[in-house]
Amino acid sequence: MSKVYIGTGRRKSSIAQVKMVPGKGKITVNGRDVREFFPYETNVMDLKQPLVATNNEETFDIEVKVNGGGFTGQTGAIRLGITRALLEYDKANEGSENSYRAILKRAGFVTRDSRVKERKKPGLKAARRAPQFSKR
Repeated sequence: MSKVYIGTGRRKSSIAQVKMVPGKGKITVNGRDVREFFPYETNVMDLKQPLVATNNEETFDIEVKVNGGGFTGQTGAIRLGITRALLEYDKANEGSENSYRAILKRAGFVTRDSRVKERKKPGLKAARRAPQFSKR
């Protein structure tokens, strides 16, 4: 049996569990094809960025379980999960200058995007949006 590389990614309120196995480049999200799961091509391009940066588009079959959030959050979570799985795959080559870690770090894929929705405050309509001011 071939080696399985696992990565977990989070963004906003989405969590993605990524399993990467050597294969032909097929990506499955929650049991469906990636293009069937995400309605926009930009989402698919976004989650493939770490594979494109490391020239691995057709090297691995990827199976993803993702829940929570919307399309953008899920895409970001999957991207981080794929990045972490690639780092696990490339562990032996970590110190060198052309390691996956160096390439992905330069592209900004290794860091988790910690921005989440700010909570609504009392007396306001949203987190910072105040009710309309009326002079009279």
